[in-house]
Amino acid sequence: MVRISDVAKLANVSTATVSRVLSNSGNVKKETTEKVLEAIRKLNYQPNMLARQLRKLETKTILVVVPDITNTFFSKVLRGIEHVAIENDYEVLLGDTGNNIERESGYLNILRQRKADGMIMLTARLEARELEEIASEFPVVLACEYLEGSTIPTVSIDNISSARKATEYLIHLGHRRIGFISGPLNVILSRDRLKGFQQAMAQHGIPIESLLVQEGDFSFESGYNMMMKFLALDQPPTAVFASNDEMAIGAIKAIKSRGLRVPDDISVVGFDDIQFASIYEPALTTISQPMFEIGKKAMELLIKLINKDKLEKSQYILEDQLVIRETCKKYI
Repeated sequence: MVRISDVAKLANVSTATVSRVLSNSGNVKKETTEKVLEAIRKLNYQPNMLARQLRKLETKTILVVVPDITNTFFSKVLRGIEHVAIENDYEVLLGDTGNNIERESGYLNILRQRKADGMIMLTARLEARELEEIASEFPVVLACEYLEGSTIPTVSIDNISSARKATEYLIHLGHRRIGFISGPLNVILSRDRLKGFQQAMAQHGIPIESLLVQEGDFSFESGYNMMMKFLALDQPPTAVFASNDEMAIGAIKAIKSRGLRVPDDISVVGFDDIQFASIYEPALTTISQPMFEIGKKAMELLIKLINKDKLEKSQYILEDQLVIRETCKKYI
């Protein structure tokens, strides 16, 4: 096996000079650098990355913890993370909790064992104390979800105002009997979206019937099942706001299964703007989250934490947008 000393000997330089060339740390003359690189090519030298990592106490790996990898929302967020990671020579290790808090807690051990340099959490369902504790020892960034009152750097949208915006759109179309399908209410963004719905209804003096608020779990199946509950009522809603696109598409499937039409009989609004939302028929009206940008900003913050750079601010709220497509119409 070719060693660094073999490269140094062929280039007629010290091993320290070869190390500086490999780490691109500067202070090496151009002609010396070229001699070292030529020796590396001739000998086909492969640096021992593990040894370098042990010396520097870094792995050049970051951990991303996702609540449910089957939820297509996270694919664009992950792409944004990886875009910045690749530019900065980091590899991304993915952990899927499957919405299991114990598994979420277990992934923290990867940091404790120093198998990653930092972590981006796309879920925040652990106790605040546990997350704050790990963030005090290691670089941690929260994205999408957040902890109230936490100092952990966070990237998200304003879920309350986004949900209020979607609900007000339905109200302005003339709907008063609006069904709401929430995500699991042990998740803060689900509670925020419910709060936004409630605020919009209250601001327009529209009472909320308890039967018109149902708790889903962000899956297509739960959207379908909750919509079937609405359709079983004596007076079904004229419009439904689902807390994510997968549940909204499930709701549309349920409506169609009863021989009804969207939006002619019932209007539907989703949340997230996953890729399938624009190609589904009818194309889904939804709140569009800047998923790729959330991932990019989260990774940029994590790199700053890893490098111990000063953060300009720790909380980033990115802009969402109501995308109007084909699933809503005026109610007369």
